[in-house]
Amino acid sequence: MTVPAWTWTYEGYDPAEETLRESICTLGNGVFATRGAASETPAGEVHYPGTYAAGVYNRLTSRVGQGPAAREVENEDMVNLPDWLPLRYRMRPAGAPPGDWLTPDGPELRRHRQTLDMRHGTLTRETVYEDGAGHRLTVRQLRFVHMGDPHLAVQRTEFTPEGWSGTLEVRSGIDGGVRNAGVPRYRDLAGHHLCDWRTGTAAEDTVTLGCRTNASGIHLALAARTRAGTHVPGTPVEGNGGNGGGWNGNRRTRAVASPVPAEAVRTVTGERGAFQELSLPVRAGVTVFVDKTVALSTGRERAAEQDREAARLAARAADFGVLLAAHRRAWEGLWQRTPLEVRGRAGRILRLHRFHLLGTLSPHTAALDAGVPARGLHGEAYRGHVFWDELFVLPYLNLHFPEVSRALLGYRYRRLPAACRAAREKGLDGAMFPWQSGSEGREETQEMHLNPRSGRWLPDHSRLQHHVGSAVAYNVWRYWQSTGDRDFLVTQGAEMLWGIARFWSSLARFDPGLGRYRIRGVVGPDEYHDGYPDAPLPGLDDNAYTNATAAWVLARARETYALLPDRERRLLCERLDVTEAERARWEEVSRLLHLPHHEGVISQFSGYERLAPLDWEGLRARYGDIRRLDRILEAEGDSPNRYQASKQADVLMLGYLFPPTELAALFTQLGYELDEARWHRTVDYYLARTSHGSTLSAVVHAWILARARRAEAWRYCEEALAGDVADLQGGTTGEGIHLGAMGGTLDLVQRGLPGLEVRDGALWLAPAPLPQLSKFAIGFRLAEYGEVKLRLRRNRVQVALSAASPRPLRVRVGRREMLVEPGTAPWVEVNGR
Repeated sequence: MTVPAWTWTYEGYDPAEETLRESICTLGNGVFATRGAASETPAGEVHYPGTYAAGVYNRLTSRVGQGPAAREVENEDMVNLPDWLPLRYRMRPAGAPPGDWLTPDGPELRRHRQTLDMRHGTLTRETVYEDGAGHRLTVRQLRFVHMGDPHLAVQRTEFTPEGWSGTLEVRSGIDGGVRNAGVPRYRDLAGHHLCDWRTGTAAEDTVTLGCRTNASGIHLALAARTRAGTHVPGTPVEGNGGNGGGWNGNRRTRAVASPVPAEAVRTVTGERGAFQELSLPVRAGVTVFVDKTVALSTGRERAAEQDREAARLAARAADFGVLLAAHRRAWEGLWQRTPLEVRGRAGRILRLHRFHLLGTLSPHTAALDAGVPARGLHGEAYRGHVFWDELFVLPYLNLHFPEVSRALLGYRYRRLPAACRAAREKGLDGAMFPWQSGSEGREETQEMHLNPRSGRWLPDHSRLQHHVGSAVAYNVWRYWQSTGDRDFLVTQGAEMLWGIARFWSSLARFDPGLGRYRIRGVVGPDEYHDGYPDAPLPGLDDNAYTNATAAWVLARARETYALLPDRERRLLCERLDVTEAERARWEEVSRLLHLPHHEGVISQFSGYERLAPLDWEGLRARYGDIRRLDRILEAEGDSPNRYQASKQADVLMLGYLFPPTELAALFTQLGYELDEARWHRTVDYYLARTSHGSTLSAVVHAWILARARRAEAWRYCEEALAGDVADLQGGTTGEGIHLGAMGGTLDLVQRGLPGLEVRDGALWLAPAPLPQLSKFAIGFRLAEYGEVKLRLRRNRVQVALSAASPRPLRVRVGRREMLVEPGTAPWVEVNGR
């Protein structure tokens, strides 16, 4: 059977898989997103409808623990907005009382199928019900969150009765009685974020619901317009639905706008919900439909203004077919800007990853004050916070949507004052960005976390992952390299780079015994190690990744100083009080930071080699999946701090960030030698000591092994691709997809396997295609050159430059350099011949 390249289908109904499917079938437009939940069933153990808007957070206080040990903890969450999906229905055959409300969980279910159409950004659910008397009802529902108009969402539900005529009763509306409850381990914490509900009607066919977040004071308003009609058979319609007809080219019907008589509609408003109840006359074999068009407005304006705006947006919205056509055109535009040709299952999953990346971070995001939520707008895991995942996402966006990358960096820039305050509170200089960021830029990392395996609340020291600042700096620099956006560098980039460099310079302390600077008391990317065994204080010394990236940032800060125009350089130095003496210290620290080594490999941190070896095989025999080794050991009364075991790539992250020549140069800058043999020993050493308890780990290992141990790379490529669709982390995908891993797989094909770099005014390529992924094509935009397309064929690469490019492109492939003229597409041997 041929698997469609652009659709993702789930056959049958499986309650145990429902939350996973809801995450995978989430629809978004970069402003808000809605999980692919059933519209017939409210939230519960099986279903979790959720709608989230970028940047909408709220803060609540919860009481954790019992008795004298109880304490209050404060958490900021991305808010679950009022649910716009509800649309319930039941059959009422002529002469009979109404049946039960129909849901996929009920005994009447006969068939169920749901299909995510990635090309067009729609979710279709097809369900067949049959009651005990043989009355059948086929229900087909199509839903989309509008990519063209980012404040609209639309849902058409078609009903075809078989073997009966009578009345179909439908209840459609908005439910404001929601809470954040999508993550089981958070459910005992405060989750009611909404208050001051307002319900009403804006027109005969439109209900409204307004409310606000109870701490952050963000006003929310939704308006739902519900209209019904009948399909007249035999009239052809266009596939784009431009006349309001069906939603695919095979349907030969015309949707006739036939408003339901007023006496057949009843509006019901309560304190936290607004609904319309429709009684639709139906005949066997004739399809009727209900269209629900929803408008969302959020902001800090007065509640009445938000209500009016939502009502206005709903009133002016076009009919279903026109909206669907515009939505499809908007998605087609996005696909044209992100060309990627990969065959087979890998290509299909990569299309899914592109779909979710663009549904979270679209061109609409460029107008918002929002960061990169680690779990997308797909669920409530990590509370919707912004971590370092932008490190895996922005390099991809830089070459397709640089305006979005700049906006996401702007989110960090606007929180630079908060990062500087955080540093001052610790007695340090510069900018200390938080490990978890939300609305304000303060540290949102929880102080306690729950181990669901043991049921114990434990101290959370992950806020010591100060390397997040290096991730911000890295994205600033790579954005500048990719786009040449000098205005950004002058107005925002340099200030962020200098602030982060100043922080590292302040944190580093000189050790006369070593003759080097050291950074103590941090946590690295590994996360399993947050301190030394039995130490009274958390934190580790000389984490190699932290120190190496700090040295890199300090060097880039000095390089940025040289790049700035004279006037802007002088003004920025005066405003930030950056002196020549301070810049000299940056230079010194950048060359003298300590990188520990042992047994011919780079040490993850000082003292790593003194930790005990772990019985990997014994643990696998006892537990099977040991990805979350930290939870297993803690439940046994032990700790990963005692062992040579890592959650995910730590030292090896350096090979992900820096191409081999740049990484070797960084080590040379620090006075160390890093040849190929030492790097390969380091890769082998940590490969045997990593449990891959994060979806990011497989991405990093696939990237590195493609060059270090190619025969093993595909295993990690497959794991990175399957991480969410197969829920390899054991139930986590249902709480939200892993956006960093999705962006990382796309970037693996875009930059990793081609060895693509943009620097020194040239495109550098060092292809390392895998046998299983040796033929593919990618396209992107380069500042000042326009469209570029690469096609890889085993040991050959083709570079095609758009005929519209104003100038030729300098390209380096291996040791060979050439000039690609506009409108040409030369092939080059990878080995440089």
